[in-house]
Amino acid sequence: MNFKEISAVVEDDFEAVNQLIIQKIHTRVPLVEEVGKYIIQSGGKRLRPLISLLSARAAGYKGKEHIDIAAVVEFLHTATLLHDDVVDKSDLRRGKATVNSVWGNAPSVLVGDFLISRAFQMVVSLGNLRVLGIISDATNLIAEGEVLQLINCRDPDTTEERYMEVIHYKTAKMFEAAAEAGSVLARPASNMESNGMEGKFARYADHLGHAFQLIDDVLDYTGNADEMGKNVGDDLAEGKPTLPLIEAMKRGSPEESELIKNAIKHGGIDQLEAITAAVQNSGALDYTLKAAHHQSDMAKEALSGVPDSKYKRALIALADLAVNRDH
Repeated sequence: MNFKEISAVVEDDFEAVNQLIIQKIHTRVPLVEEVGKYIIQSGGKRLRPLISLLSARAAGYKGKEHIDIAAVVEFLHTATLLHDDVVDKSDLRRGKATVNSVWGNAPSVLVGDFLISRAFQMVVSLGNLRVLGIISDATNLIAEGEVLQLINCRDPDTTEERYMEVIHYKTAKMFEAAAEAGSVLARPASNMESNGMEGKFARYADHLGHAFQLIDDVLDYTGNADEMGKNVGDDLAEGKPTLPLIEAMKRGSPEESELIKNAIKHGGIDQLEAITAAVQNSGALDYTLKAAHHQSDMAKEALSGVPDSKYKRALIALADLAVNRDH
């Protein structure tokens, strides 16, 4: 199944999320709405909302509150993108100019703040303390992940363990929250807490998030800007030690290791071609691909015990798609 076929499994729910997002982005401040619509409608796949919708339905939920949760997840994710682009000084996102490159840093940060506050208004309106706890804890951990990444930036001695910790906090945690918050809605009907079902969806999404990020790391050295919607080599330019770089420093020649270390320390892509060759020739990409496939397999394994349904099959297909894509 491709992404379109997977999202078609919850087509009506997906459309309801899109409509709710448009409704909730409305505000009395024109600039906020203009910037909000620009980033929300900039071509993202709504992957995290999709995970929330599928998890809720796979858990047996029959109501409509998962629509709100999916929109909340998208608002929070979008807010992190706005803030990330300011921190990273990025000028391209999803194939379009970033908000900060069009309007400046201040509107980008402030609209991100608006999206976070609007998301929590929506969560509170649901009156579900368990969901509120999941979303608030995830938001806090994601912020910690941003700081962890900042600490690792320009540090060529970053270990694989430290980098995987950043992935867990910064990327996978929002996947996990999307799935867990969606599945928890089914608790009253199925008493899911007692049989650990919520934990299955949370573990699934955590591993899925790791798989997606690791493949993104690979694509940074094999993709192109048109396909990926961002500049190839961006992570290297910002001095971010991703897993392919960390592994290439272990496996490469002393000269190649020194080349990568200097690039991480100082940022920039002056030596991108030579570094890309070192990463590819060292086997670091194969190592990262293997790690991504392991995470995908763990994601699918986490769903064992979840009753079979078209929604569960779509989640499994999403885990396969995570590691079999070129953008």
